[in-house]
This record gives sequence, structure tokens and C-alpha cells, in this order.
Amino acid sequence: QVQLVESGGGLVQAGGSLRLSCSASGRTFSSYGMGWFRQAPGNERQFVAVISRYGSVKDYADSVKGRFSISRDNAKNTVYLQMDSLKPEDTAVYYCAATQRTQSKYAQEYDYWGQGTQVTVSS
Repeated sequence: QVQLVESGGGLVQAGGSLRLSCSASGRTFSSYGMGWFRQAPGNERQFVAVISRYGSVKDYADSVKGRFSISRDNAKNTVYLQMDSLKPEDTAVYYCAATQRTQSKYAQEYDYWGQGTQVTVSS
């Protein structure tokens, strides 16, 4: 069992930055690929970014490429999402998730989820 807790969300103006953190407890953190997803009201959960077990492979949704950066610190059991040049359309609840696969863009392939953290970008 893996428990995931997100933090770092909040209200920011367009063009600003936020850094989300996701702390994991339980089984070996480095055994899991880690992803970030987001969900806006009325929308399906959407892939944002993923990082492989030791950070060698990263992938991003086209909508965030060049603006968001995912990283992880296995010694601290934490994955991060640095979000720059934020836009109002980035407003959503952001979730981190753990997969036993090396990496995945598909929510159904993730085994554990955090409770989410709200990100609101004002125009």
C-alpha cells in the first residue's frame, strides 16, 4: 500500500508559478513510476506529466510542455511538479499517482492516488 499526499496548490495570477509536491509513504517509492493528472469541473481526469522510477524518462501533455517540469527525489519519497507561465486553463484539481509500470499516460494504469490539491489561475 502507498499513501500519497499532495501539497502546494493555491491561487495564482496568470503568468505566475507554483510548485506542487507529493509525498509518499508505505512501500518502496522508487518501485513506482509517478504521474501528475488534473481534473477541472465537468471534465475527465487528464494526464499532465509522468516520471520513471529513477527519473531517467519524463513525458508531458502537449498543453504543458515547456511550462511544467516533473522531478523526483527518491531519498525524500517525493515527486514535484514545477508549473511556470500558468494560464487560466490550467485551473483544476491536481492529483499525483503511482503506477507499478515504468511510466504511463493512462489513469487506469495507476494503482494509488492522492486526494488532490486545488490550483486556481486567475486572469
